[in-house]
Amino acid sequence: MHPIRRSAEQAGYVGALSSAVAKGGRRHSLALWVFVVFGLAALTGCSPPRAYESALALADTVAGETPSRLKAKTPAPPRAPVAYRVDGRQRAADLYLPGDGKPRAGLVLVTGAVPQGKDDPRIVAFAQTLARAGFAVLVPEMAGFRDLRIHPRDAREVADAFAYLVSRPELAPEGRAGMAAFSYAVGPAVLAALEPDIRERVRFIVGVGGYHDLTRAARFVTTGWFEHEGRWQAIAPDEYGQLVLVRSAMAYLASARDRALLEAMIERRLKDRAARLDDLAAQLGGEGQAVYALVTNRDRDRFPALFDALPANMKRDIAALSLADKDLTRLKARLILVHGRNDNLIPYPETLALSNAVGRERARVFLIHRILGHVDLSLAHVVSWQFWSEEMPDAWRMGRATYVLLSERSDE
Repeated sequence: MHPIRRSAEQAGYVGALSSAVAKGGRRHSLALWVFVVFGLAALTGCSPPRAYESALALADTVAGETPSRLKAKTPAPPRAPVAYRVDGRQRAADLYLPGDGKPRAGLVLVTGAVPQGKDDPRIVAFAQTLARAGFAVLVPEMAGFRDLRIHPRDAREVADAFAYLVSRPELAPEGRAGMAAFSYAVGPAVLAALEPDIRERVRFIVGVGGYHDLTRAARFVTTGWFEHEGRWQAIAPDEYGQLVLVRSAMAYLASARDRALLEAMIERRLKDRAARLDDLAAQLGGEGQAVYALVTNRDRDRFPALFDALPANMKRDIAALSLADKDLTRLKARLILVHGRNDNLIPYPETLALSNAVGRERARVFLIHRILGHVDLSLAHVVSWQFWSEEMPDAWRMGRATYVLLSERSDE
């Protein structure tokens, strides 16, 4: 098992926009972002007011909790806990509303697997940005995410949140409502949008850094290898994905001793990334050895056999969460898909595959070459050659994606 580079609390795994950080020249960079996105109106026939709103929303996302023009122009969005029941299932969430109390659309915001869940400061900041942009934002409490565990029931939790949102017309005027999800959560969001009780009502899904085939994603997380257009490519995978994989696998192990040993491995590496694990690995039973062998393997050719050795119920749930064998043409939602080419948790061809499976007429894909990794935005200083030659086109792409999202609101 490779060392975990950072603790779960420090990991940038929440969402591309919610964890954005400008590396240098913040004020100049934000001003340029406003200029670039506003320029969309003149050069691409966009609505100038909406282009400007897009610029403000994007700049506020980058600003996070710090001041921005959007914060100065809009009242602070109230945040309130809500409890609701759907078909007897008790749920909880946080609801963010525009400061003027007049939502122009509703949105269910689903974070990835992070210990703080919906209370992560970055998610809170992004939900507030969306609320300032006119959305009623519902952020559900996802039972397993705080424990870094994934499960097929995640899709039903997302669907219940959406069902509650659209049951309140004042939160989704004219039925305008959709979802936004990051990383692993893109899969459950798409599966939720296929649920018969809400499928006709989900108008859009924003997916950042998502997957299509969860088994392929697991292969990349462990080996770093992915395939695109018939060519194999490799980059060093982010070991946070391995942490989530191990934590999820622990729930499927019958042996309490194996679970305890894997937890001890995680804790040891969190304290010392160079710590040896041989002594703990030697004590694992059969199922624990299977998980350990998969996570420590770097040979793509060995992956299929190692994956097949995992507990049967774990493989069953991975298959249930995968989108590759689902009929995605049944989706009614429009997809707005964003992925970084340098993503080291889920490779960008997964988003391309998802778009192809849905049908390109219903999916807009924005591949970001430089400024987006998996879930973090970063900019060089505005005076650098890298910014002008490589990052400005990405700023335009992010601006276009924001513009498309804001187009889902009512015009009132």
